[in-house]
This record gives sequence, C-alpha cells and structure tokens, in this order.
Amino acid sequence: MGFMAIQKEKVLRMAYDNDFTGGQLRNARNGSAADADALKRPVSIRDIAKACGVSVATVSKALNGYKDVSEETAHKIRRMAEKLDYHPDPSAIQLRTNISHNIGVVFEDETSSGLLHPYFSSILNSAKNELERLGYDITFISQKMVGDSFLRHVRYRKCDGILIANVNFKDLKIQQLVQSDIPFITIDYQVMNHSCVMSDNEEGGYELTRYLIENGHRRIAFIHGEDTLVTQKRLQGFRRALSEAGIGTDEYSEYDGKYNNPAYNSEVLRTIMSGSVKPTAIMFSDDFSYIGGRRVLRELGYSIPGDISAVGYDGIDVGQILEPSLTTYRQDAEGIGRLSAQKLIEIVVNWRSSAVEEIKVNGRMLIGETVRDIRGGGKVPDRH
Repeated sequence: MGFMAIQKEKVLRMAYDNDFTGGQLRNARNGSAADADALKRPVSIRDIAKACGVSVATVSKALNGYKDVSEETAHKIRRMAEKLDYHPDPSAIQLRTNISHNIGVVFEDETSSGLLHPYFSSILNSAKNELERLGYDITFISQKMVGDSFLRHVRYRKCDGILIANVNFKDLKIQQLVQSDIPFITIDYQVMNHSCVMSDNEEGGYELTRYLIENGHRRIAFIHGEDTLVTQKRLQGFRRALSEAGIGTDEYSEYDGKYNNPAYNSEVLRTIMSGSVKPTAIMFSDDFSYIGGRRVLRELGYSIPGDISAVGYDGIDVGQILEPSLTTYRQDAEGIGRLSAQKLIEIVVNWRSSAVEEIKVNGRMLIGETVRDIRGGGKVPDRH
C-alpha cells in the first residue's frame, strides 16, 4: 500500500474512532500535510468500506437500502457515511441507473414578463419546491441552446421528464417534444393520451359571470385572451351563466384580446367604450389587463364601480391593494405547481403503470369593490 493510501486509511480510522465529522476533519489544522492531502479527493464508498472494515458491496447495499445487510451493520455504515460527509457521485449514478434526477421546464412567454409574472412564477416556484423535495433538480429548456430545438436541449441535459407550461402547442418544435419518448406533464393544455394539470377555467368564467348577473348586470363585455383551450373553457363558463339567466346574444359581447397584454387590451377597451351602446360591466382576461383598462376608463371619465363595473382573472396580489380592490377569480397557482411536479415524477418512476389523468384544480372568487349592484336600475353615463 502506498504512503498516501496509508495516510488516507489512517484518517478514516481516526474519523470512526474519534467520532469526527467530515467537516471537522477537512477543517482540522493540527494534522500532517499528508493527512490534509489525503482528504482532498471526495470520499468514496471504498473509503467507507475501509473505515468500517466491510466490503465495498456491503456498503453499496447498505446505502441503497438492501435488506440482506444486518441493521447493525447498515447503521454503522450510514453513520460513517454521514461523518465523512459522503455524497454519491451524480454522474456515476446516472451512468449506472440511466436516471439524472433532472427535470426540464419548458416555459415560453411572448410578453417577456417571464418569471416576473406573479401567476406563472408562483406555479413554477411551487413545482420547483416540490421537485426538490422529491430529490430532483430543474433545468429551464430553451430552443436557442442546442441546435434550435427543445428536444435536443432536453436530450443534451439528460432530463428524466419535462414540465411544459404556457407554450404554443401548434409550434412544430413543441410537437416534436411531446411526440418523443420523454415523459412530460402539461399545464392548462391536454395532449391526447397524456396527463395534464388544469385550472378549472370553465368554473372560473362561470363564477365571475354569475356574480355580475347577480348584481344586475346583463350588458357584459368580455375581453378574452387568444384562442387557446384556457380561453375556450372560460368562454364556455361565461356563456353557460348567461344562458342560465336567459340573457340573449344581443345583450352581451365577446372581444378578442391577449393575455397579460394591457396595452393591446386597452385599445380593445377604447373601441368598446366608443360604441353607442355601452356595457355596464367589463370582464378582463387577467388582472394585469384590468390595471391597464382602469387607467383608460379614468381617462375617458368613467369611475369604477360608480359608472362601470369590472372584474379580472388570476387573483394576483397587486389587484387586492388597488383602490378600489379588484373583484377577480384567484387560481390556485401553488396547487397547480405542486400537483404537476408530483404527477410528473409518478410518470417518470412508474411510466408503465401511471394512469393518464386530467387533474383539475379549483380556484375561488375574491370579492373586491369593483362591481356595483345595479339591480335597482343603472346605466353607464354617456361621456361623449
């Protein structure tokens, strides 16, 4: 045995005999230079085996929970591994098991608000926390990184699975990704024969509309987002509430807007308010768009809710500190993120037996001060 190997074994024995921790050994200043050099390289299971006087195979079995190692020996090995600050080599684990414990996140945002957007950042942060709790890291996947392809970047990063949120599923590069053999979960979109986690958008659209109707509003203008599954579901809820109340198509109106784009939706609002017959209530596609619309209505001389009522969607915190506070529908972003992470890992670990599910996550109404009760009679005054 060489000199350095002897020094290494001596230090490992010292750890076991004197109950030192790995950190104490590494920070010790009273040892020899040879001792310090011996501790420079990472601790391996071979080192633990020498310190415990057992075979490498026994250490491997004990650290991986095999039952053919006695509890006494397994405890001794785990205790030594903790003392020596042993950490498994991720690359070695991946090579042996073909598992990287790395999850890719595909998130595209045309408005460039990205992780600053309160709703999506809450979803992704919740998913990140749950994935870390389950022992996984995350990598944000970009088509710009490797060969202009999401799939190539995912394969380059050796991701075990993918979480996909807020993307254009008509994009050929996204289609290439979901048609691959890599496990994935989608948020607010369902790919045929694959699991997804959905906010209950139909119920959200229904609840907001019903609340306006209960307060006497029939002339309701809905500025919705792009033609996506989310929009289709909200429109279904909107129309269902109107139908139940016997409100005909001549009384309400639907306008094409864009999600999280206050500038675009404000121009749509100007068009609505320039018409001869004005709505008594506006439904905005999201809370950010309400904030932009609020400014436009004030410019045009309308007060909220005195002259016109308004509701948003998402339930971001800023809407609740405005004056007046916004009536909106709060999506359970944390629940969506957590359940997405849990289902994705279930698919990764048990891909043969994991059932395909559409997991719906309910939100809730936040009643603010932007809706006026006009059941006693009310109309929007003409400011022109």
